[in-house]
Amino acid sequence: MQIEYKKKAVKYINSADRTTKKRLQEAIEKIPFGDIKKLTGFENEYRLRVGDLRVLLTIENDIVTVNEIKPRGQVYKRL
Repeated sequence: MQIEYKKKAVKYINSADRTTKKRLQEAIEKIPFGDIKKLTGFENEYRLRVGDLRVLLTIENDIVTVNEIKPRGQVYKRL
C-alpha cells in the first residue's frame, strides 16, 4: 500500500511536537488496522482516529492519500 501526503497534512505534521509526530506516523503506517471508519456521504473518504486528532484519508487502488489532519472539533466543519 502506497501512502501519499497532501500539503496540508505535511504542514500539520511538521508543526506538531515530537510525540505527536511519532503517534501520527505509527498510526498512518498501520493504515489497514486501527480506528478507521468510512465517512458517510462520500465514496472513498475515511477517517483515522489518533487520540483527539482526526486524519482524513482517501483510499483508491491501494493508494492512501492523507488529505488533512486536524483536532476532532475542527475537522468535520469543512464537510
